[in-house]
Amino acid sequence: MRSRAAKKPVGMLYVKVIRAVNLKKMDILGKSDPYVKLKLTGERLQSRKTTVKMSNLNPEWNEVFTFAVKDPNSQVLELLAYDWDKVGTHDKLGMQILPLKYVTAHEPKIFTLELLKTMDPNDPHNKRSRGQIIVELTYNPFKEDDNSVRDYENATEVDKAPEGTPEGGGLLVVIVHEAEDVEGKHHTNPYVTLLFMGEERKTKRVKKNRDPRWEQDFEFMLEKPPVGEKIQVKVLSKGSSFHWHRKEDLGYVDINLSDVVNNKRINEIYHLINSRNGKIHIELQWKT
Repeated sequence: MRSRAAKKPVGMLYVKVIRAVNLKKMDILGKSDPYVKLKLTGERLQSRKTTVKMSNLNPEWNEVFTFAVKDPNSQVLELLAYDWDKVGTHDKLGMQILPLKYVTAHEPKIFTLELLKTMDPNDPHNKRSRGQIIVELTYNPFKEDDNSVRDYENATEVDKAPEGTPEGGGLLVVIVHEAEDVEGKHHTNPYVTLLFMGEERKTKRVKKNRDPRWEQDFEFMLEKPPVGEKIQVKVLSKGSSFHWHRKEDLGYVDINLSDVVNNKRINEIYHLINSRNGKIHIELQWKT
């Protein structure tokens, strides 16, 4: 992973997912269990998600999501509607994109968007109606003296190491945020193990969830910077004590720690090795 100079945000985008209408029927009983994923291009953080509305082709959410905007002239909001399934892959109901250049600063605007199979204008599947999604967008640029700018910059800074940290060393902080699309063959009760310099740490287990959120942090006090070292992040699933398949590997990633020593903070989403679609959001901090 190469270090990159990150652009500073120039404003905040507020997206209110209001509702959807006439969604496609995906279940045998003629219903769907819809939810919406939101992603802003150019943002490293994981997709935001609405709640799931069970057995509803005309769901109402009225849920608000916040994004830091770095370039309103080029960034695009991606919206993907899915049908939630307890077992197997979640089926895509439809998608749409919305360039931020169509949003006027400080003016809330409601958009009614036709859901499409793909964003290919020549795709014949797009002629078939998949329903609509209604969202409200508000873009508020920062002012130069806006406290929001300072708040954001302060949020990206790393605190100093606590007293008692070895001279020449530091404190490595690993924050396990969440994972997406992790799935076991026999059960999906994911937890994460961190293996670093022979020491293993574990998160809590989240039962029956392919998109688990942990938000747990772990600290390693080191006598010298971990340049050239790696930390292995592994996602596993643990079944019940009566389950024949007690434990399953859901994927892993080895993270080189040289970047976090040089940059002080790395906040990335990693694709899991040996997983079809699984990803994990890990933040690392090096405090001296």
